[in-house]
Amino acid sequence: MSHKTLFCFLGFIFSLPASVWAQANSGRAAGLTSLNHIVILAQENRSLDHYFGALRQYWRNNGYPDRSFDGLPQFNPTSGLPPLFHAAPTNPGCDPAFPPPADCTFDSNSPKIVSFHLITQCTENTSPSWNESHEFWDLNDVTGLTRAKLNGYVWTAGHDGRANGYYDSDGIRAMGYYTDADLNYYYFMASNFSISDKWFSPAMTRTHPNREYLVAGTSQGYAYPVGANSKDQQLLTATTIFQELQNAGISWKIYVNTQGSPCSGPPWDPACLLTLSYIQNFQWGQTIPTAYPNNIADISQYFTDVQNGTLPSVALIEPATDAGLDEHPSPADDQPSRIQLGAQYVSSLINALMTSVSWKDSAFILTYDEGGGLYDHNSPQPTASPDGIKPVDLFTSPPDICVNSTGPTCDFVYTGYRVPLIVISPFSKKHYVSHTVADYTAILKLIETRFTVASLTARDARQMDMTEFFNFTNPPWKTPPTPPAQVTSAACYLNMLP
Repeated sequence: MSHKTLFCFLGFIFSLPASVWAQANSGRAAGLTSLNHIVILAQENRSLDHYFGALRQYWRNNGYPDRSFDGLPQFNPTSGLPPLFHAAPTNPGCDPAFPPPADCTFDSNSPKIVSFHLITQCTENTSPSWNESHEFWDLNDVTGLTRAKLNGYVWTAGHDGRANGYYDSDGIRAMGYYTDADLNYYYFMASNFSISDKWFSPAMTRTHPNREYLVAGTSQGYAYPVGANSKDQQLLTATTIFQELQNAGISWKIYVNTQGSPCSGPPWDPACLLTLSYIQNFQWGQTIPTAYPNNIADISQYFTDVQNGTLPSVALIEPATDAGLDEHPSPADDQPSRIQLGAQYVSSLINALMTSVSWKDSAFILTYDEGGGLYDHNSPQPTASPDGIKPVDLFTSPPDICVNSTGPTCDFVYTGYRVPLIVISPFSKKHYVSHTVADYTAILKLIETRFTVASLTARDARQMDMTEFFNFTNPPWKTPPTPPAQVTSAACYLNMLP
C-alpha cells in the first residue's frame, strides 16, 4: 500500500461517524456475554520486573514466539521486536562509609547496585507505603518531576532495613528478581494466556488504599489504612462493586482463607469471615454478615462452587495472609514467607477452575495489589483522580512527603507502579501481551461493561474494559493447557543474599 493510499484509508477510518464507533464498541462488549463468571485474586507486594522481568528469556528457551514485552532490559533480544537489549538496570546504593546505625547515605560515593537473580525464595520486607513510593520516584525530587527516575528503591529498602534491624541493611534486596526456575507455574501460565506490560496498581502507596481501589475505584483520599491516624478514622462511604451488583440483582461472593486465623468452622461465622476481607473498611461492607451472610465464605466453598457450577457472576478471593500464602515478603526475620508456597496455593485455585464444569464461561484474573517496594523500570502513569479528593491523612509530625510539597504525585492523579497480570480463561488470547496503559480498576470496568452497571468513579470510568485480552469468536482454550506443578524446594533464608 502506498503512503498516499494509507493516508486516505486512515482519513476514512477517523472520519467515520460516532455511531459507527459506538456500534463497533457495543459489538465488542456483546462478546462479553459469553463470560458469566469473573474471579479476581490480588496477591501481595510484587512488581512486574521482580516476577516477570526474565519472561522473554523463558520464551527463547522454550520455543515460544517472541512478543514485545517490556521486562528487564537485560533479557530483551539484541534484534527484532522492541524493546531491545540494554544493560541490567542499577540503583545507587548506601555509601559504605556510613554503616548502621547511621542511615543509608545516598551520595557521590554510593555504589551501583545491579539487578540480580534472587536465589532465596524468602526476602526481608520492602515497603511500598506513601513516603517510600515517592522516594522510588526520585530521591532528589520526589514530587516535582512528571516522569520518575526510579533511583530510590535501594535507599528506601536500606533505610527501612536499618530501622527494622534487618540483615540487609543496605537495601540490596530491592533489585532482586525471580525467573522460571523459581516460579515455573506462573511463567507457564503467563506465556500461554494473556498478560500486560503496562498494568499498574492504582495509587502510589501501600496495600489497604490500593485494595480499596480494587473494590470501589477510590480510597476517598486515604493514603494509609483506616485507623492509621486521627485523619482516617471513618470507614469509607464509597459505593463498592459488590453493592452495585447486589442492587442490580447480579450474584457475587467473597472467599477468604481461614487457615491460621481466629475464625473456626464449619459452620463459619460471617462476622469473623468479614475480618479477613478488606471489604470491612467500607460502611456497606459492615452490613454483609447480617444482610448477606451467604456472600462471604471460607475458601473451601470456592472449590465446591467451581466443581458444582455454582460460582457467582463475580467472585473476589482475598489473599491467604494468615496462612502465609499471600506471597508477601517476610515481615520479620523470624517469619519467613515462601513465595513458592504462595504460588502453589494460587495454582490450586486456578487448576480447580480449569478442570471444572465452570471453566467454559469463566475468567480468573490474577494480579498483585502493589509492587511492594521491589524494583520496576517503568514510571507510574498520569491518570484520573477518582473523585477529586486529595490525600487527607498524611502524617504531619514528622511530615510526610507532600505535606510541604505540591507536586503532581501529591494527588491521586498518578497510578502506582507496575504489577503482574495474568488473565486465565477459555477466551484468553494465546501468548498475548497488552500494551494498553491501565491500572487494575480496569477489572471494575470489565465487570461494569459485562453486567451493564455504572462506573463507580472517574478512575474506573477511564480504564479499558479488558476485552482486548479475549477472543470470544474462537475461544483459544476450550481445552485448557496442563501446567507444571509449582516447585517448592528453593532455599529459604533471610541472613544473606542472593
